[in-house]
Amino acid sequence: MNYIYHNGEFLDKSKPCISSDNRGFRYGDGFFESIRIINGEPVFLENHFNRIMDGLKVYKIDTPEKFSKELLKSEILLLLDKNGISQGGRVRVTLTRKGNGFYAPDTNDLDYIIEADTKPDNYFLLNNTGKIVDLFPDLKKQINSFSIFKTLNCQLYIHASLFAKEKTIDEALIQNEKFGIIESSVSNIFLVSNGVLYTPGLAEGCVGGTMRMNIINLAIENSIKVYECNLTPQNLLAADEIFLTNAINGVQWVGSYRTKRYFNNTSKKILDMLNKSIANPPIVA
Repeated sequence: MNYIYHNGEFLDKSKPCISSDNRGFRYGDGFFESIRIINGEPVFLENHFNRIMDGLKVYKIDTPEKFSKELLKSEILLLLDKNGISQGGRVRVTLTRKGNGFYAPDTNDLDYIIEADTKPDNYFLLNNTGKIVDLFPDLKKQINSFSIFKTLNCQLYIHASLFAKEKTIDEALIQNEKFGIIESSVSNIFLVSNGVLYTPGLAEGCVGGTMRMNIINLAIENSIKVYECNLTPQNLLAADEIFLTNAINGVQWVGSYRTKRYFNNTSKKILDMLNKSIANPPIVA
């Protein structure tokens, strides 16, 4: 049996746990966070928790007094143990506003669910075959205060994924209202040119991924230059490499965009840095 953790209570995942008046279900009134599990432990949890706290503030959902990084970690570990996950896995924390009301809620209290599933690999692995990507032409992402979070209103990403499936490619690249390329259907994006990394800034509307932040920090620590800037299709065609990042898969290299083909030397180097940073976490005084 697989369990979820809902507001302090373990529930059978196969049974209903929310009512029809749940605001996440009715209005998409909330957001979620995906967390990778390695060696039975949530990695980069502090970064995830900080983004959760930022999200609650932006969504104007009240934070319970007892809600803390330590509490979240203990709840995740309890759920992992309950589900028998001691190595690789993934956790999703979904946070919504409680209560009734229509567009105007009658309370701003927090309702949250933690889910946990196993993952066969216990470290981040580079994909053997480079991903095939192309631009998603149908919808553009709006730039606003919600852009950097994983909102429950995922129609843009659903239709980008449907487009990729119809085109028989791996991922679709999403543009903002100014036609800048900001991310893929499930990942942040980095270009590599002459050993320098380029990635869209948060002001361009991309999701503020925790893995994106960690890759930027790792690159800087290892004397690799990183620039946050607007990306265009022309930049993709001029790049030496493209790689995609997210909290669950780490680094995934892109093999082709239309007629352009790419290498993966930097992707391998970045992934090695990432795995070493987990195996040998920095000592905090």
